[in-house]
Amino acid sequence: MKSMTFNILCAGRGENHWVFRQKLVRDIIKKYAPDTFGLQEVHYAWMRYLINQFKDTYDFVGVGKDDGNKKGEFSPVFYNKYKFELLDKEDFWLSETPEKPSLGWDGAENRTCSYAVLKEKETENVYAVFNTHLDHIGTTAQIEGIKLILKKAEKFNDMPIIITGDFNVTPDSDVYKMMLSNGFSDARTIAKEKDNIDSFHWYGKGSKMIDFIFVKNIKSVAVVKTATDKINGKLPSDHYPVIAEIDWLNIK
Repeated sequence: MKSMTFNILCAGRGENHWVFRQKLVRDIIKKYAPDTFGLQEVHYAWMRYLINQFKDTYDFVGVGKDDGNKKGEFSPVFYNKYKFELLDKEDFWLSETPEKPSLGWDGAENRTCSYAVLKEKETENVYAVFNTHLDHIGTTAQIEGIKLILKKAEKFNDMPIIITGDFNVTPDSDVYKMMLSNGFSDARTIAKEKDNIDSFHWYGKGSKMIDFIFVKNIKSVAVVKTATDKINGKLPSDHYPVIAEIDWLNIK
C-alpha cells in the first residue's frame, strides 16, 4: 500500500503561483499513484482542480480550516475509491474546541486534522489514515495539537494507523519524540530502503525535514523516498512529496 504526504504550497508568487503549478502537482500524483495521500496548504480552488482531475480515481475527506466548509486551507485525505470503502471519517480543529473552527493556543492560524477509516475491498483489511498541518509558529499549538491527534488515534489501536503531514518540526523536536513515545514509528527510519533528502527545499533558500509519514501496527515498510522530480524543469512546490510503500495487516 502506497502512502504519500505532500505540501503543495497554497498560493505562491510569480512563476511559482499555484496556477502555473497545478498541472505539475497533478502529474506528480499521477506518476506515483498512491493508494492514499495527505495534502497540505490546499485552498478551495486547489481542491476544485484536484477533485476534477482525479474524480475517476480518488475520493477525499477534509474541510476548509476557517469555516468547516470551503474557506481556508484544507488538509485532506484522498483515497482510491475503487480499492477502499470509507467506513468512518472526522475533521477536527487543533484547538481547545476541536469540534468547531477555532484557533488553538499560541497558534498563528487555524489548523485542522482529517482522518478516514478505510476498508480494502479485496482483503477487507481496515486501517485509519490521518493527515494534518501543524502550526508554523506556536510551539504550544504544535505540542497540544499532536496530543489531540494522538488522543483521537487511540480509538483505532486495533488496526494499522498512518499519520501523514507537514509537522513544521524536525526530528529533534518534542513533537517528533512524542510520536515515537506513543508507539508510532517514522516510516523512513524503519524502511528497508530509504533516502535522506530533506522534504522542504524552499526553492533553494534552505532545506529541512518537516514532512513525515508515521505508522503504527504496521507489518513493515519497504521503501520511503523523497520525490525530487521536476516536470519540464520545474518543481511543483516548495516541498517535495514523501512516499512510503507499506506492508500492512490487521493485528486482530
